[in-house]
Amino acid sequence: MAQQRNPISIAPIGVVRNGEHDPARQDWSRVHSRIELNADLAPALDGLEGFSHVIVVGWLDRIPEDLRARRRAHPAGDERLPLLGALALRGGARPNPLSVTVCRLRSVSGARVEVVGLDLVDGTPVLDLKPYIAAYDSQPGATLPDWAQG
Repeated sequence: MAQQRNPISIAPIGVVRNGEHDPARQDWSRVHSRIELNADLAPALDGLEGFSHVIVVGWLDRIPEDLRARRRAHPAGDERLPLLGALALRGGARPNPLSVTVCRLRSVSGARVEVVGLDLVDGTPVLDLKPYIAAYDSQPGATLPDWAQG
C-alpha cells in the first residue's frame, strides 16, 4: 500500500496567453501561444532558443473537484471505447490535473516564450518548461493499445 505523503507546495512560473477559451477544442496544432513567465526567470531561459521544441507542464486549474476524484472514464468520453483508469488517459480528469505538452518553439524574448501547438487555454498556469531532446524524450519502440490506434 502506498504511503500518504505531505502535500507538495508549488507555484506557477508563468501563464499562457493565446485568446483561446474552449478547453474542448479538438485541434490545437496551429494555436500560437505566448507563455509569460515571471520576470525574474528571464535568465533561466538562456539557451532555450536553440531548441526546436519545448515541453510545457501546466496546471489544469479549471478541472472541477468531482472530475479530479473520478478514477475511470471512456477515452474522450466515447462509450464505444473501453472504460479505463484515469491514469491510463491523457485528459485532465485525474488526481493532479497536470498537463504535459510538446510544442514547437517559435521564439524566446526576455521572460516570454512563443510556441505553437500548446493545448492550454488562456490564463492556464505554467509550472515548468523543459527543452525537448529527442534522444531522451522519444522512444521509437513505444507501442499503443488497440483502442488508442484510431
